[in-house]
Amino acid sequence: MLPQSMTSVYDQAMPEAIARAAHIPKLNRFGWLMALYAENHARLARLFAPGDLATGRYVSSIGDGLDLYLDVIETHRYTVELRLTYGVLDPQTGEPDPSAFVRLYRDAKQAEATHCYVGRRWQDVIGMYPPPAEVIGHRMRMNTFLGKWLEYLAERGHGVATLHRVGETAVEVVVAG
Repeated sequence: MLPQSMTSVYDQAMPEAIARAAHIPKLNRFGWLMALYAENHARLARLFAPGDLATGRYVSSIGDGLDLYLDVIETHRYTVELRLTYGVLDPQTGEPDPSAFVRLYRDAKQAEATHCYVGRRWQDVIGMYPPPAEVIGHRMRMNTFLGKWLEYLAERGHGVATLHRVGETAVEVVVAG
């Protein structure tokens, strides 16, 4: 039990603390998604500095037998189109799995996973004409996946030092099975 003089101090301070907390703005789902884009940009920039790469294919090899491929598809003044994937193909579709298409916004410092392939396409997951809330939810899942994947890659040791440009010839791929 607190002495009487201590309880009066706490009683007086509590309404002020509650009033301050009421003025903290809350993020809506769209705001949360934009924050994910910003985090993904920071992670991607730290890992591979893709804004500085020329168009082409790059490989990051850390000696674990599972190389990461970064395709710089197009570069524009304000955006860079990328694809991250391993050299593993889905045996049913022939597509690299997992893979993520990423649009890097240089000026806004955001990176958006526009398409992810982890066993299924977005149309198979949410349909051709989903309601807006479902689109936002799907984008949140894709970009959360991208953020976790980038974090995992950094923990494994991938980065600018392990990234090398691949020649225009054949690239080794492994068919999962």
